[in-house]
Amino acid sequence: MKRHVRVHRLGSVPYGEAHELQERLVNARIRGAIGDTLLLLEHPKVITLGRGAKSENILMTPERLTALGFEVHEIGRGGDVTYHGPGQIVGYPILDLAPDRKDVRRYVRDLEELMIQLAGAYGVEAGRVEKMNGTWIEGARKIGAIGVRISRW
Repeated sequence: MKRHVRVHRLGSVPYGEAHELQERLVNARIRGAIGDTLLLLEHPKVITLGRGAKSENILMTPERLTALGFEVHEIGRGGDVTYHGPGQIVGYPILDLAPDRKDVRRYVRDLEELMIQLAGAYGVEAGRVEKMNGTWIEGARKIGAIGVRISRW
C-alpha cells in the first residue's frame, strides 16, 4: 500500500520546541486534521531518556552535562539514553499505523530498512545487529537509533 507523507525540513530546533510541535501534530493527526507527516531536523546537544533509561548509562554528572551545554529530557518513547546533536538528522514520523502497520516489530524493522537504504544511497554500508534496534556500521558502531512511541492503538 503506497502512502503519502508530508515532509517538513526544519533545520536546527531545540528539543523542547520540537517535542511541543510533535504533540500538536499528533493531536491534529488523531483528529484527522492532517495527514501522515515526517519532521526532519537536528537538535542542539541534548540527552533524551526513554522509558527504559537507566541513570548509570549517562556517563557524565548532571553538573558536567550542564557545563558542556547539554539539555536532558525524560520522554515517553521506548528505549534508553540517546544523544542528539548538531549534524545528526532526526526523523519524527507522525503516522496513522492502521490498517497495514499494526505490527510494531515490523514497523521498527521497516524503519531500520529505510535507514539502511538511505545510508547505502550515500555509499555507507549499514546493517542490523541481532537483538539490537537501530542500524549499524562496521559491526558495532551505531549509525541510526530508533525510539518509538505509539499512542491510540
